[in-house]
Amino acid sequence: MKIKCIAIDDEPLALQQISSYIKKTPFLENVALCQSAFEAKEYLANNEIDLMFVDINMPDLNGMDFVKSLVEKPQVIFTTAYSKYALEGFQVDALDYILKPISYDVFLKSATKAKTWFELNQKQPEIIQTTSEYLFVKSEYKLIRILLSDIKYIESANEYIQIHLTNEEPITTLIRLKAMEEQLPKNKFMRVHRSFIVNLDQVKVIERNRIIFDHKIYIPVGDQYKEVFQTFINKTFLI
Repeated sequence: MKIKCIAIDDEPLALQQISSYIKKTPFLENVALCQSAFEAKEYLANNEIDLMFVDINMPDLNGMDFVKSLVEKPQVIFTTAYSKYALEGFQVDALDYILKPISYDVFLKSATKAKTWFELNQKQPEIIQTTSEYLFVKSEYKLIRILLSDIKYIESANEYIQIHLTNEEPITTLIRLKAMEEQLPKNKFMRVHRSFIVNLDQVKVIERNRIIFDHKIYIPVGDQYKEVFQTFINKTFLI
């Protein structure tokens, strides 16, 4: 497997060094370089990644506060010139904490630690699709049958998802949103955000790049999904 990474550092040379190390490491994939925590926040809002290399001492919003602010958090390796943040780094469940200047040997050791973590925590999807009309998911040691037509939308919660239904309480199951997306029929379900899949048959109100369910639930359409979603609208709705 390739671990999808971003690097965040306000120092261009440090950022380029981490980028070169990622490219040199076969099991890592460099998907973005960000020169501020705010730039990283914007990227994460619309993209799903596995691992962040985060500098701590950055202006406006430092790396530690940035990581603490995330609701859905990729795995983190802190890269910094200051050892004083080490304890705090591990308190936010960082995989590792490496001090600048960073040699490739040190970087590779840390990256390998991350690879081991992902291999150990790679769960098999707790889902069995049996027909085009329903699927089974495992939730709280039970197998639950869900009619696809009953699904309104599916929401990511890190390693788990919540399946929101028309007339029942949401069902939580251990599976990544991407794995669920691969199981669902493409003509009925669409990924519209890094955290949401919607049942296209349930989409009735759209306002300002948001899908509205029950006049109170607003599902944002992420930038990278707007074009595909707009194509669906153009084909389906009278405009």
